[in-house]
Amino acid sequence: MFAGDKAMKPATLWRTIGIALAALLAASVSAQSDTVRLNKLIDLFEQDEPAFGLLSFDYSLTNARAMANSGLDFILIDMEHAPFDVERLRAFLLGMTSKRSILEKGNLQPDVVPFVRIPAAGGADEIIAQAKQVLDVGAYGIMFPAIQNREQAELAVRAIRYPQINGVDDYEPQGLRGRNPSNAVWYWGVRDYHVRADVWPLDPQGELLAIMFVESPEAVANIEEIISVPGVGGIFIGPSDLSTSMGYTSPAAPEVEAAIQRVLAACLEHDVPCAITS
Repeated sequence: MFAGDKAMKPATLWRTIGIALAALLAASVSAQSDTVRLNKLIDLFEQDEPAFGLLSFDYSLTNARAMANSGLDFILIDMEHAPFDVERLRAFLLGMTSKRSILEKGNLQPDVVPFVRIPAAGGADEIIAQAKQVLDVGAYGIMFPAIQNREQAELAVRAIRYPQINGVDDYEPQGLRGRNPSNAVWYWGVRDYHVRADVWPLDPQGELLAIMFVESPEAVANIEEIISVPGVGGIFIGPSDLSTSMGYTSPAAPEVEAAIQRVLAACLEHDVPCAITS
């Protein structure tokens, strides 16, 4: 080991070894992240395993750290009933990043996957804009409230997708998402974000989930056509809104339970993941 004509000093030697080890660790994490799926929830879906999560309205960094160490599978950050504040969302997502976990696991898969429920109010332009802003800071999927029919589900999927390259098998439904995800690239920690940021299961390698909230009699009646939309990654039943929209004060009403069971049966028949709040 030489540095000119003089032996390398101990401090320089240790600094060199430290840099080399850091480079090896970074290379190891990068290599494993190229093969390990980033979206833990999709991993669980593909293994037919249940997933458990929490609905949160708290954007604080204290809550971000608590959620990252909670042992849950996912967190649903509510921007429908809480303020639609993308800057606070970005800080929250960064606050959920556990460097210790990344080092111990050797990959970039979050222990607790962050999803966002957007307001989805207004027309198509508002929904597309909301989806783009949330995804561009790094969310791993969106839960769309009050989906009523196939057309709305198709718009939701298209809002998440980038426009596809000509000739690919999964060209349709064509994406509407604008391309400038520098914050998401940083947060995910991958170079090939544009390749990975597609909807599962339409793209089997996709890392994004488009989840449809079923909260009305219309949605229940149209559940088969909603879940048949390519790119729908799951159904989330909202029992409180569903019971209210059906004219009942409680989800325990037999008619509401029958509607919930109809949605569940359709999801089971078509092998679509289904969730409900407890």
